[in-house]
Amino acid sequence: MAQAMKIAIVDDEQDMRQSISQWLALSGFNTETFPSAEDALKGLSQDYPGIVVTDVRMPGMDGIQFLKRLMSQDSALPVIVITGHGDVPMAVEAMRLGAFDFLEKPFNPDKMTELAKRATTARRLTLDNRALRKELSGGGAIMERLIGSSEPMQRLREDILDLGQADGHVLIEGETGTGKTLTAHALHAVGSRAGKKFVLVSCGAYDETALAMRLFDGMDDGLPAIEEARGGTLVLEDVESLSSGLQSRLMTVLNEQGTPAETRIIAICNLQDEGRTCEDTLRSDLYYRLAAMKIVCPPLRARGEDILTLFTRLSEGFADEYGCDAPQVTAQEAAQLLQAPWPGNVRQLTNVAERAVLQNRRGTGTIASLLMNDDTQVAPVMTTEGKPLKEYVEAFERMLIDNTMRRHKGSIASVMDELRLPRRTLNEKMAKYGLQRADYLG
Repeated sequence: MAQAMKIAIVDDEQDMRQSISQWLALSGFNTETFPSAEDALKGLSQDYPGIVVTDVRMPGMDGIQFLKRLMSQDSALPVIVITGHGDVPMAVEAMRLGAFDFLEKPFNPDKMTELAKRATTARRLTLDNRALRKELSGGGAIMERLIGSSEPMQRLREDILDLGQADGHVLIEGETGTGKTLTAHALHAVGSRAGKKFVLVSCGAYDETALAMRLFDGMDDGLPAIEEARGGTLVLEDVESLSSGLQSRLMTVLNEQGTPAETRIIAICNLQDEGRTCEDTLRSDLYYRLAAMKIVCPPLRARGEDILTLFTRLSEGFADEYGCDAPQVTAQEAAQLLQAPWPGNVRQLTNVAERAVLQNRRGTGTIASLLMNDDTQVAPVMTTEGKPLKEYVEAFERMLIDNTMRRHKGSIASVMDELRLPRRTLNEKMAKYGLQRADYLG
């Protein structure tokens, strides 16, 4: 059932706000009135289910100041501004700041109704889109695996939600181990093709003849991938491995498809580690067709304290698997994890976390030794771009509180006791780091 749209009417003149309220109520709207901008701000949340109609000339906070506050809180909130006769500069300024529209006194009530209908329709669309994005970002197991609160990961999740709802082909780039295949799964899971076929082909795993059969001709045991994925999503890992002849055949298939494409192609390129790109290896028409939409998965070294969050989750998972305790990370080890260059990215971090758990089970070794002797030939722990000590301390502090809250399943008293923190200090630090008790309960 659609959410009922409200109209907040803000005017210091009682007769005016009551008159507008009565007229809009007769037109079928749900209205509420406020005598000042200050009073209105107390009742208007970011996802306010409606629109605002406000006068410009009011004592205290005037309509322009009020509009600025509303736009900083929610730039998509439709605000209709009422100006006095001759207040053209104010009307222009209001529109520049983001007002939905303006009415000049004395105004035609029917014009007010028409504007209100347009504004509430726009608001409903905005709120519906927000609800959909919230559902997609929090509801799928795939999206939940894209862990991290860093800006690069927030941007990656936004890109997935945006492009997942589109229907064009997508090119995914990024270093080894950054989660490109997981990103392809997420794009499929949040889009309109989620309930349809998802077919993944590793182009680098076949010679040219076998790959031609797998993609276009069909093998003895089934349909070719192009047919198998019809109506759904076909993922081409190592797309740079396609020969010129197979690129030509793929381009022919894409040209034969209608718009929107019958089968969505998600191409994954693994050339970034070699200093080359897909554009260097694919024929230009195929590259630009596939790269009409592009996602770049961020390297682990650019994700800041996500490294500690991921290490904690991974080591806890391996500890459950092996039936032992996860290693407790010291401040020095946290700094070492944050400073390591991570050429193997999340895949390498996963390897280090598993080995740290096995070390901890035996009671030997350190995380530093794992970083120094990792199979991916990690250089000694150092970074080319030093960070302020404060950043390392805050990252460790957040990890410590997060780990302790998770271990005690949200028991504030137990966390206070273990960390020897007073309640107020713990609350302040949790607020600072965006940690909420509700996330740890149960």
